[in-house]
Amino acid sequence: MTSSARRSPRSISTLGPSAAVLALAAAGCSFSDAQPSITVPTPSSEAAAYCKALDGELPETVLDRERNDPSPESELTAGWGDGAIVLRCGVPRPAKMDDPQAEAVEADGVNWMLEQPEDSGPRFTTTYRKAYVEVTFSPEYANDITPLSAFAGPVERTIPDRL
Repeated sequence: MTSSARRSPRSISTLGPSAAVLALAAAGCSFSDAQPSITVPTPSSEAAAYCKALDGELPETVLDRERNDPSPESELTAGWGDGAIVLRCGVPRPAKMDDPQAEAVEADGVNWMLEQPEDSGPRFTTTYRKAYVEVTFSPEYANDITPLSAFAGPVERTIPDRL
């Protein structure tokens, strides 16, 4: 950022209404482009190798949302939009998988266990795979599993079934 872009609010107002609106709009854009921060999983070396292969197969867009990986940068995480869809590979097996009443869905041949945390959108974790892949959606996708289709092919190609 140049020193001319670091003006105080007072100096922005002296530029006139158009320049002030432009400066505020530019500042707003920089906040919306910020990458969300998430916890990077710490899988076994075998699972990490599968996750690395998965990272190379992930789509650049999901439901018209551009890939915008969270921080810190890792081959174990990916994101689309501003945190609307976040993938973490190599997560631990969720305890909820021991619950015979756990809800699950199938998307293009890949099984996902559904968890619905109270404070966020749905979270899906692959089942019967040698590495667990977790995908979380923002609340706007609370009743929509459509984004899972974008991950089914890459998961199917890179993470073998646990037999």
